[in-house]
Amino acid sequence: MSTIDQSYAGRTALITGASVGIGREIAEHLLARGCHVICVARRPYDGITDNVTSMCVDLADRDAVRALATQIAAEHKVDILVNNAGVVRNTPIENISDEEFDFLNDLHLWTAIQLTQAVIPHMKSQGFGRILNMSSRAVVGMSQRTVYAATKAAIISMTRTWAIELGPSGITVNAIAPGIVTTDMVTGDIPVGSELAKRIASGLPRRRLGKPDDIARATLFFTDPQNDWVTGQTLFVCGGASLGSLTIV
Repeated sequence: MSTIDQSYAGRTALITGASVGIGREIAEHLLARGCHVICVARRPYDGITDNVTSMCVDLADRDAVRALATQIAAEHKVDILVNNAGVVRNTPIENISDEEFDFLNDLHLWTAIQLTQAVIPHMKSQGFGRILNMSSRAVVGMSQRTVYAATKAAIISMTRTWAIELGPSGITVNAIAPGIVTTDMVTGDIPVGSELAKRIASGLPRRRLGKPDDIARATLFFTDPQNDWVTGQTLFVCGGASLGSLTIV
């Protein structure tokens, strides 16, 4: 992993879902480059250093997120926001419930909106900001992902809209759409080295599943303070899965 990068040094990054998986990997990459990182998740970030602020909150709880946004706006000057937190729900169309619809909309969309609103005033005041939203390869279609895919597609639309609104203030807004990445959330259903994992990988152009590091390194491109002419874009980091259909059995 890279050492301190002077373009990142001294900046503050807020990352949701930063205690495990992709979010944690992003946090570690930004910490290595000299950022102060605010890690927001249900569980604490267990690698506490002087450059980490760990905040525990249920990001699907509107009231809790509203209070968190107020606290962040009052106590921190956030330069980089990564709206990463997310949960996959596998549900056939016949079985989608009100609870699932509300939960995923709150977690994926409303939380991102609230935290973005919290950090915008500081970003505008300094004429600089980087916002990165986490979408999903599922937006191009995946079985049993109706609400999940819909909210992740909405993230892309929000990204493009925010890029238009915030660009004149020096703020870029982009998105990453990961494919299947070997996080704890995924390996519970698709164990590493299992026949299912091998079968899925064999259907991808790159012939392997993703790693959190694949997503973290893509994040560094979009959050790089020097990359100020790329905004409103969505990068599929999926081993080629977005090029065709992918069926998980």
